[in-house]
Amino acid sequence: MNTTFLSTTYIHRSLARTLLFVLLMAVCFALCQTAHAVSPPPDGGYPGGNTAEGQDALFSLTTGNYNTALGFWALRSNRTGSFNTGVGAGTLLKNTGAENTAIGAGALLDNTIGASNTATGESALFNNTIGNNNTANGASALETNATGSNNTAIGVEALWGNIAGSNNTAAGVQALFENVTGFQNTANGVSTLKHNTEGSNNTATGFQALLNTRSGDNTAIGANALFANTTGSFNIALGSNAGSNLTTATTISISVITSAALLASRAPFASATHPSRAPPMLPALAAQSFQAVYQLS
Repeated sequence: MNTTFLSTTYIHRSLARTLLFVLLMAVCFALCQTAHAVSPPPDGGYPGGNTAEGQDALFSLTTGNYNTALGFWALRSNRTGSFNTGVGAGTLLKNTGAENTAIGAGALLDNTIGASNTATGESALFNNTIGNNNTANGASALETNATGSNNTAIGVEALWGNIAGSNNTAAGVQALFENVTGFQNTANGVSTLKHNTEGSNNTATGFQALLNTRSGDNTAIGANALFANTTGSFNIALGSNAGSNLTTATTISISVITSAALLASRAPFASATHPSRAPPMLPALAAQSFQAVYQLS
């Protein structure tokens, strides 16, 4: 076999493919000079990786990098802050901090040096000034927060009244609505811990759980659990309506009303299909449907 011939043929083919590739790249480059993905081509790009669209957006920028401002007066006061994103009229209007994200008219409007905040929704984190690491998703969520940090609010007006409280989590419309200085509270559900102002270390899960409490160290799990509690502390309520009539006491309240009703609904089926398996005390348990309250001394 003529290896010299084969080698020469391989080299010629490689050169041909290389030339073809170069030619195609040249054609594409030429076309790119006259064609754009959109027409007119995008504008709003500025040095330092900054983007601004809208009246006076990024108006005061000096050395800040990688900021995006879209909307009337978005990031208008920002000078040296970097990695901020403001989408909507007045978003991050007074901002000088860094790594903030605001989406929605007026979101994070008053923020000055606060950093690493995320606000999604009209007026979310509106009054925040120096608070850090807050997340607000929903119109007016954490709206009045000024100095509180490490808060998470998900839902319309969640943690609305918070000013200086930190390390709170509220998920649900108006959850922790009136909280002002309370810290380390967790509220999951519509209007949970709604009227709490300064109580701390509370946990409420369920519709209107701990609705009226203003004290701390309570745990309520279930719809309307500890509903009427105002100043009582160190309460534990488990189940729908558990401890709902307690106001100032310190108790452990366990409701099994829902569980008993569920057992009652299953009793006929169990007896008809498997008579031998039906618990003998089941009808009595279902009929009692009780709520146990243990008073702590």
